[in-house]
Amino acid sequence: MWFQMVNMVLDVLAGLVAGTCLLRLLMQWQRISFNQPLGRFVFAMTDWLILPLRKVIPPALSWDLSSLVGAWLVKLVQFILLWLVAGAHGNWGLLPLVSLVGLAQLLASALSALVLVLAITSWVNPGTPMHVLAMRLCEPFLRPFQRVLPLMGGIDLSPMALLLVLQLLGMLLSGLQMSLMR
Repeated sequence: MWFQMVNMVLDVLAGLVAGTCLLRLLMQWQRISFNQPLGRFVFAMTDWLILPLRKVIPPALSWDLSSLVGAWLVKLVQFILLWLVAGAHGNWGLLPLVSLVGLAQLLASALSALVLVLAITSWVNPGTPMHVLAMRLCEPFLRPFQRVLPLMGGIDLSPMALLLVLQLLGMLLSGLQMSLMR
């Protein structure tokens, strides 16, 4: 029971910080202004990690690699701490790979949550700034589905298709992570 409690706390903390790093990456990739409450929150949560990393990791094209590496480092620390709490049993050399899979799981979960926010705001109040922000963040991931799926009675089913793919991806990543941790 002790391990599950530590695991939950570390998962929440690492998910918050690493998820905010990923949000920073996505906002910069989509050129979304940080002069808004969400942008200020992202900076406040991640500057302590990202700014030092930027001194050694340059951006590549329009990708802020320091945000991606920062998110991975947070997940790596999470899995190292869990490994230590579990008694340091198992192959510690796999922890970087396990944390990479954990980061991919976090990305799939965070994108799923973002698609749900987009769907809810489109039904409740599509003109709000939150809906516009969610649309800009989700658009690159929805576009391939929108090319394939036609509107059905004026309803865009691409968010549902993306959620289905993300859930399947999450299941595959969870199985991969479990096999790596054995």
